[in-house]
Amino acid sequence: MPPTKLRYKINVLNALRDAGYTSGRIRKEHLLGEQMVQKIRKGEMPSWKAVETICEILHCQPGDLVEYVPDQEEEDKK
Repeated sequence: MPPTKLRYKINVLNALRDAGYTSGRIRKEHLLGEQMVQKIRKGEMPSWKAVETICEILHCQPGDLVEYVPDQEEEDKK
């Protein structure tokens, strides 16, 4: 499986914590499942529903969270 071309622009879990949403609060309020939190922690992309929830909490757009990074082969074609 090729590496993802999307990566986080910010540390999402730190941003949530700064907004008052600790992992305990996130679980208690059923905002994100543990699997989604683990995906974010590993740098993997969560579900779109999780992205919506994060954007709602942080008052941001998905583009504020992630960016597309072309691989070297694509860059060489330009």
